[in-house]
Amino acid sequence: MKFSDPKENIKQFVLDRGMVVADFGAGSGGYTIPAAKAVGSRGLVYAIDVQQELLSRIKNNANKEKLENVDTIWGDVEILGGSGLKGESVDAVIVSNILFLVDDKNSLVQEVSRVLNRTGKVLVVDWKDSFGGLGPRQDDIVTVLDIKSIFEKYDFMLHHEINAGSHHYGLVFKRKN
Repeated sequence: MKFSDPKENIKQFVLDRGMVVADFGAGSGGYTIPAAKAVGSRGLVYAIDVQQELLSRIKNNANKEKLENVDTIWGDVEILGGSGLKGESVDAVIVSNILFLVDDKNSLVQEVSRVLNRTGKVLVVDWKDSFGGLGPRQDDIVTVLDIKSIFEKYDFMLHHEINAGSHHYGLVFKRKN
């Protein structure tokens, strides 16, 4: 069984050099650092989280890797405007392993929609199931059908799926045009 690998998931998401990316609920930066490497020095990755100590860790790891294209933002992505980003200011948004923690998934998707430019895309990676102490409780799992339904409500469509490992699903959404 293969566990979810952020570097591999970012490769499948296909980020181009120079893109601006927002990592919602960045945590310890598992997606931030590979995204920053993918977009290169002309790109930018915003790591957004409610826990300042995690943002400090991300900044330290970025500095160790000599990545000057990582900007940390203390914010709450569950609130409209809570990311601190301007409207339509990013090319891609990453939402990884936070859905099971989010109380208001609609507000999260509205914030994704607000900050994403018209041609942008969203990577959603989350737990498929609960595995006896590994991952969220069974009651907290957000199914693929549930997340598709929420994104569709805000004019997104599923563009494609990625292989996010044996315990996770990976979905790429784009706006309906």
